[in-house]
Amino acid sequence: MIAAARVIRAGLLATLLLATAGCASNPHKGYVFGSTYDSSVRTIAVPVFDNASYTPGLERTLTEAIIKRIQSSTPWRIVGRSSADTVLTGTIEDVRYEQLTRTRGTGFVQEQMLTLSAGFTWRDNRTGETRVRREHFSATTTFTPARGLDGEPGERVEIGQRAAVDELARAIVAELRSDF
Repeated sequence: MIAAARVIRAGLLATLLLATAGCASNPHKGYVFGSTYDSSVRTIAVPVFDNASYTPGLERTLTEAIIKRIQSSTPWRIVGRSSADTVLTGTIEDVRYEQLTRTRGTGFVQEQMLTLSAGFTWRDNRTGETRVRREHFSATTTFTPARGLDGEPGERVEIGQRAAVDELARAIVAELRSDF
């Protein structure tokens, strides 16, 4: 009985240690028990992204999603551009919809794919150095815009847009990790 409790405790401890591990900033060091985000950066500014697409409003939604993601998953504080260690700027480049399936008989779109692409630059205000630059960085999601076969209403386009925005925000913030 005591041996089983020790095994369970050891297993829980090992699981906890593995769950908190991340890649080290130096690939020769393997794993590290700390943040994989650059600790020299304390603050970041995220001005509203530009929007070169024909879908208005997504720039604010994407910027808000990026800010929330930074606040929830990095050690950095969001501040104004003039007092920030770094600045993340970007442009929504394109919003594409592609029909995946149609219902028989009616021809209504049953499933649609939405791809949202953006370019962004993460610049260090202290040195002027560009830390990360990506173009044509995209996220894709699927949604059901039309009535289903059973007559149930489909999802509004905004549901698909929000899913793509959230995925793109997650991917952009992940790109801000230290090199490993």
